[in-house]
Amino acid sequence: MTRTPAGSVVNVRIEDYALIGDTRSAALVGRDGSIDWLCLPRFDSPSCFAKLLGDESNGFWRLAPTGHEMAARRAYAGDTLILETVWETPTGTVKVIDFMPPRQANPHLIRIVEGVSGTVDMTAEISIRFDYGGIVPWVRRFDGRLHAIGGPDSVWIDVPLHLEDSGDRHTGTFMIDAGQRQAFVFTWHPSHQPEPDRIDPGEQLTDTRLFWEEWVFRCWLPSRCRAAVMRSLITLKALTYSPTGGIVAAPTTSLPEHLGGVRNWDYRFCWLRDAAMTLDALTESGYITEAGAWRDWLLRAIAGRPEDLQIMYGVAGERRLPEQTLDWLPGYEGSRPVRIGNDAAGQLQLDVYGEVLNCFYRAHKLGMPPSDYAWSIVCRLMDFIDRSWDQPDEGLWEIRGPRRHFVHSKVMAWVAADRAVRMVGKLGHTGPVERWRAMRDRIHAEVCDKGFDPERGTFTQSYGSRELDAALLLIPIVGFLPPKDPRVTGTIDAIKRELTTDGFVLRYPTSESNDIDGLPGAEGVFLACSFWLAEALALAGRKHEAMELFERLLALTNDVGLLAEEYDPVQGRQLGNFPQAFTHINLIHTAQALS
Repeated sequence: MTRTPAGSVVNVRIEDYALIGDTRSAALVGRDGSIDWLCLPRFDSPSCFAKLLGDESNGFWRLAPTGHEMAARRAYAGDTLILETVWETPTGTVKVIDFMPPRQANPHLIRIVEGVSGTVDMTAEISIRFDYGGIVPWVRRFDGRLHAIGGPDSVWIDVPLHLEDSGDRHTGTFMIDAGQRQAFVFTWHPSHQPEPDRIDPGEQLTDTRLFWEEWVFRCWLPSRCRAAVMRSLITLKALTYSPTGGIVAAPTTSLPEHLGGVRNWDYRFCWLRDAAMTLDALTESGYITEAGAWRDWLLRAIAGRPEDLQIMYGVAGERRLPEQTLDWLPGYEGSRPVRIGNDAAGQLQLDVYGEVLNCFYRAHKLGMPPSDYAWSIVCRLMDFIDRSWDQPDEGLWEIRGPRRHFVHSKVMAWVAADRAVRMVGKLGHTGPVERWRAMRDRIHAEVCDKGFDPERGTFTQSYGSRELDAALLLIPIVGFLPPKDPRVTGTIDAIKRELTTDGFVLRYPTSESNDIDGLPGAEGVFLACSFWLAEALALAGRKHEAMELFERLLALTNDVGLLAEEYDPVQGRQLGNFPQAFTHINLIHTAQALS
């Protein structure tokens, strides 16, 4: 069931949602015609609709044929972020077009109902709840518009019909005939400002289509799997906060890594690692402008002492991201707590330095203009790495247990030193290259000595451990060792043997007896890790195995080409925040490797 009485648990699957956005915020639209998640005016703002993490009492906006639960089909309009949902009923067919136009002033969400054939009875239901479903606004009708206000938030809704106040929502019905169009416009603005001007939905639809078509036109694409790669690139662009160049990891918070579990995190922030890898994927596809914007965002965000660098920031570079729980929300399918903010911002994760320098190096090779200021920051970061690479850290996976000497962290410290040396040698920068080269060699020797288990023929998660970690698959991808080195192939085979479920890759072992991450419960397979395995297999010359896994992963995308963070092979469901930049990044990289 997708329709639920107020107070009941949501049953819409994560993969039943599609994404729309304006490169400043985003909304999730279900196959039942309901918008269940929308934060305005930014990705990390409190939500106006939060049914995704609760029930209808926490806010939603449904627009669908009366009495019909699920759409017949849906798709994006070509290479855009304009969603078209088609409903077929006994009396006719109707299309709902959902989009958020590129923002000029106030953010808008537009829904256009278009009659395709016959006559269809439609129902519109809207329940606005500010502050993550916690604030019931004051709603009034004014000059033919619906106006909701609560604290700092104000929403104006232009509707082509009268909506009745039924207590917890506003509801209306109307008929749509073939060839007719009816438009609904949802506009947010600060409550202290005057009423916003009306906009023309048809003009906004045209402008939005042109925006995406012009952006896509700049793209270089591999020949293999063009549709999947293009949809991934568009998704990454949608997760970019255009005013600053910051890139969020996902537009959602607290979608669970295990249904009913506690592994629920807020991903609406800019991780340096994820953003650097996103820019790497974009620059390899021809988007050099985005790389320059993100570099400028990074330089503003990390300004100050290099030892104060955080692993993540707000979309405008904010440093304080305090984690708290929203106890009034029951969570997606009872997965609690619901969290906003993220305490991992204060962790030490040495690998991010390697990701950032690798991104700079590759972007400069592809034509990003040089910057003396950026290079001075790189030199200061290298000074910090030189002092800190041999320290334990929380690692790539943001372990909430004791710090360890994670092998992946050391490998990425090696990447930082290697790319700094290359930027001196190949891109004309100046710096203490001999010192960096010596550091690079020391790290390499130590990892091969302390991070490799010769008895099993595999690298391990941390020095002295026997655990495996999917991040070890990056060793050949980043160039730490050749792909066909026996230590690399041994690691690939060990991960395939010991760290997979139904052929898909877990991040690391999770069990009651394993306290690696300090958290209870299990999680699904991590989709980015499965793409890493496919890419590592391809680099090792095992193209048949790589293609077989890659095609299985592509088959997990939902009907509009989107992927979450994880997947449950037993229940056949996507898990975790959605859509996930990290997953789509590695889909692109794997397609490029296979091409």
